[in-house]
Amino acid sequence: MSLRTLELPRLDGNTEPGGSLADFIWFRTGGPAEWLVRPANVADLSSFLSALDPTIPVMPVGVGSNLIVRDGGVPGVVVRLPKALAKVEAKPGNRVRAGAGAMGITVASKARDAGIAGLEFLRGIPGTAGGAVRMNAGAYGREVADILIEATLVLRDGSVETWPAERFGFTYRHSETPEGAVVVEAVFEGTSGDPKTIGAEMDRIAEEREASQPLRSRTGGSTFKNPPGSKAWKEIDDAGCRGLRMGDAQVSEKHCNFLLNLGNASSAEIEALGEEVRRRVLANSGVELEWEIQRVGVPQ
Repeated sequence: MSLRTLELPRLDGNTEPGGSLADFIWFRTGGPAEWLVRPANVADLSSFLSALDPTIPVMPVGVGSNLIVRDGGVPGVVVRLPKALAKVEAKPGNRVRAGAGAMGITVASKARDAGIAGLEFLRGIPGTAGGAVRMNAGAYGREVADILIEATLVLRDGSVETWPAERFGFTYRHSETPEGAVVVEAVFEGTSGDPKTIGAEMDRIAEEREASQPLRSRTGGSTFKNPPGSKAWKEIDDAGCRGLRMGDAQVSEKHCNFLLNLGNASSAEIEALGEEVRRRVLANSGVELEWEIQRVGVPQ
């Protein structure tokens, strides 16, 4: 039975069968969610998940800045958090409390305004706070594991728990966030700093990103994790993949660790291009690149 014929539990927010993901995923490709769900708040999400058939998969999605949604779409329920869960506030003790839907730049800016240093790198992460916690996002020598104090999750069964940072088992671009759990809030901690100095560092990060990355393209951010002792972009460049193209999918000429949708690429083409890059790098240097971009859903 298709999930679209099932009656979902009551939700104060919005439920949309066949909801488009390509409308907001950065690559602008891929099939729909079987159900796209936008809860009104944490309590709404909790009651919905507690009543949802446990066999139905649940996947949270922020802004899709590091995501390939396959062309057949995503089975089950995709959860997008509302603006009500994107609020950010500075707290005593050089801490910032952020709703999981808040963008990294918003969190960094709030910290700057409050004179809290150490969160500047979030300016260079184009996703949400929730996504950053889930994948231990990092840039410019720092990562979420360095600044997270605790995060609140709504688990797949609807229970709400607040976990200390240690419980997430952070490793490089990975956490042990449970399958189907939705991060709804995070508390970060920095150190006292001068807002002007913090702002200058954020500006430096923004300028460096603009100069080195194809930010105005349909892309998915860093495609592969940096292998031990090397950089993914260098391995890709050395293997002759700069500018490599399959249909409208292309390896960026500006930054080799970015894949681009030049206009009409399918997710299948983007993923196939990534696999060809992995094959060529392995043949060239013996390095087996590991995907950093999440690939979700089913082929068409």
